[in-house]
Amino acid sequence: MISVDITAPGWPKDAETIAQTAAQATKDHLAKPGPQSLVIRLSDDAEVKTLNAQYRDQDKPTNVLSFPAPPPTDQLHAGDLILAYETCAREAHEQAKSLANHLSHLVVHGVLHLYGFDHMVDTEAEEMETLERVILARLNIKDPYA
Repeated sequence: MISVDITAPGWPKDAETIAQTAAQATKDHLAKPGPQSLVIRLSDDAEVKTLNAQYRDQDKPTNVLSFPAPPPTDQLHAGDLILAYETCAREAHEQAKSLANHLSHLVVHGVLHLYGFDHMVDTEAEEMETLERVILARLNIKDPYA
């Protein structure tokens, strides 16, 4: 089950569907069917800034934060994502992308983090970006890194 909670104004009216579709496409690509749930919270810069400071010691908003469920305590829940509207909207504008496509990309990116992918070293970043490109192409979204 993929739950989407919209707590801030500004998100597109179809943001819930966009987020669910991107998350499900990622799970499907990774062959992660079944009961693993995840929660996506579409929030704002203020809430994300608070969480970023609390959990990452960075006193600023960011586009998406991923909180994987700690193994092995909860195998039925993959984790939670939270996205900041103002940051996502600004980035979409700066990159000349639709907010819907940027939201899809960030959800795919966040779900990959929930399943253990990272981009701290070059080889991991290449693997993660390749997965993002493939999943987004299946959603008819252009390569976000082009």
